[in-house]
Amino acid sequence: MKATEVPAIAGAYLFEPTPHADERGFFCRTFDADVLRSVGLDPGAFVQDSLSRSARGVLRGLHLRSGAGEAKLVRCSYGRVFDVVVDLRTHSPTFRGRAFFELSDKTQVTLYVPAGCAHGFQALTEPADVSYRIDRPHDPAEDVTIAFDDPELAVPWPLPVTSMSQRDRRAPRLADVLRREGS
Repeated sequence: MKATEVPAIAGAYLFEPTPHADERGFFCRTFDADVLRSVGLDPGAFVQDSLSRSARGVLRGLHLRSGAGEAKLVRCSYGRVFDVVVDLRTHSPTFRGRAFFELSDKTQVTLYVPAGCAHGFQALTEPADVSYRIDRPHDPAEDVTIAFDDPELAVPWPLPVTSMSQRDRRAPRLADVLRREGS
């Protein structure tokens, strides 16, 4: 497994597994505590795993947590997604930086999203399963959502949105979130 820094988001990493393929399919390691430690991450900090399944065109995000934030490891375990990270850490050298990725079951690449960054994705296949490993138990009172279509972010979503939650549909613009969060 190889760790690669994401230049547009300070502290973000892509973890690329080494698949072993044969006539049966493939096998690969998707989590390696030693590799996380090698880039300064504590593998024991992750306390909760979750999974989402989305139909093609479904958009989830852009989400983050208030307070101490939430770091997460994100991987598309089945299908393909267009994945987005926005750095909202005011003291970060990449504050307001954006990074876009295609995560897929073909590569099984895991994305590390640092606390204080917004995250979202759009399913490109029917279906797409996304696995999350987060470093704090989820507290809905700390959920923050940013408008997926905020012109300041200009995220190039690849497909028309077929479905999204009401919370995501009613999300405020980035400027309003930053004002409210005191950034």
